Amino acid sequence: MADDTTGPLLRTPLHAQHVAAGARMVPFAGYDMPVQYPTGVLTEHNWTREHAGLFDVSHMGQCFVVGPDWETTARALETIVPADILNLKPGQQRYSQLLAADGGILDDLMITRCAAAGQEGSAYLVVNAGCKDADYAHIGARLPAGVTLQVEPDLALIAIQGPEAADVMEDLVPGISATTFMTSVAAEPGGVLIRASRSGYTGEDGFEISVHARDAADLWQRLTADGRVKPIGLGARDSLRLEAGLCLYGHDIDTTTSPIEAGLNWSIQKRRRTEGGFPGAERVQKELAEGTSRLRVGLLPDGRAPAREGTVIKAADGQPIGTVTSGGFGPTVNGPVAMGYVNRRFAEPGTPVLLEVRGKDLPAKVVTMPFAPHRYFRG
Repeated sequence: MADDTTGPLLRTPLHAQHVAAGARMVPFAGYDMPVQYPTGVLTEHNWTREHAGLFDVSHMGQCFVVGPDWETTARALETIVPADILNLKPGQQRYSQLLAADGGILDDLMITRCAAAGQEGSAYLVVNAGCKDADYAHIGARLPAGVTLQVEPDLALIAIQGPEAADVMEDLVPGISATTFMTSVAAEPGGVLIRASRSGYTGEDGFEISVHARDAADLWQRLTADGRVKPIGLGARDSLRLEAGLCLYGHDIDTTTSPIEAGLNWSIQKRRRTEGGFPGAERVQKELAEGTSRLRVGLLPDGRAPAREGTVIKAADGQPIGTVTSGGFGPTVNGPVAMGYVNRRFAEPGTPVLLEVRGKDLPAKVVTMPFAPHRYFRG
């Protein structure tokens, strides 16, 4: 999970906590980030599936789009993303993408309609770490007069994920466990202001918690003091999201892929599919109507050898039909899992394929994702 960042690395407000806990730190998206703690990736992965894992995701970008009222703000955002923003209820969150004019994905992001008094015309956005500066420039340049972008560099972001996450949060904020998937609430546990959304990147139930940087270490320590909670690094975050069938920007989606090729049709609501009005709408509408030449699929290799990113996918006759975009060992599955793009003629679940691993063609099959069931709390 390391990258090739050059130059001085940035640190999140929780850097000292990771170092004190014995984390192995690596460069990631320009930050010095924990890839694993002393117990290792496998233990961290399984702990999150069984209890509650705590993730520092403060490298992500947080900002607000602010207008005079919700309709003005929502319609401004709908000129940039394909999701239905106008019909979000206060506190409701939605996943979407920033699209280029040709329908390629510039980044994916989360958008929440603010519910607090005085924020009726505001949307809260979380964007990917490696794209955030470009995202801010892209969004800011496309907002109409009267709607502004407010970047929030002094906010930290913590995610607590797993079947015991809601009980842990309930002890911290009584009543918060009633919050449902993809909704957000504000609270002040111990006088610390937080915004907590019932969402995450693991397939498990849990919360993502935005908190001021100055309060992040205190909140982290309060959560890790609970015996049900352990800190989790980027390594397990990646294996968890892969088992959940979730895209990683720059790998499974990028400027060469459209939301439809990526199987993200569900993130574009009916009104937007019909009306368009967002960048790349012509391509998206055409692909919805006619299909695409390739599709993102899940892949389950036979045997124990993992197929990593870049692995060539072949038809049973040896003809190349696609490429793996994410792959590795799935601890919950107890075997290798992967995802990638294949010619749509080979995208049907159950289709036998070959994966070229270290010069050998290893058998695999196309499968429906997720590899591990989602356990979101929908009420």
